[in-house]
Amino acid sequence: MPKITYVAVDGTERSVDVPFGTSVMRGAVFNDIDGIVAQCGGNAQCATCHVYVDESTLDKLEPAEQNEEYMLDFTACSRQPNSRLSCQLSVTSTLDGLIVHLPERQN
Repeated sequence: MPKITYVAVDGTERSVDVPFGTSVMRGAVFNDIDGIVAQCGGNAQCATCHVYVDESTLDKLEPAEQNEEYMLDFTACSRQPNSRLSCQLSVTSTLDGLIVHLPERQN
């Protein structure tokens, strides 16, 4: 299973194995990682699973689709060039080692 690292605002890191085909958001929810609210359940409709992808692993991702790009304008914390909705990041072997930073707040 690919390992995803979630970094809290205080710098605390937690790496977890996330099953293939699961989203980075669900990996956080299933492993009780604070900082991902996921109000809409992973449908890219609420922007409460916003993360900042670590620059060192940004090249692992496919470009965001139009709906995700739109929803990123509604995040509680400022959108950055490395902002993504974790519900739209489907875990594949390519994402092994992905590092995401959690924002200060989600809503």
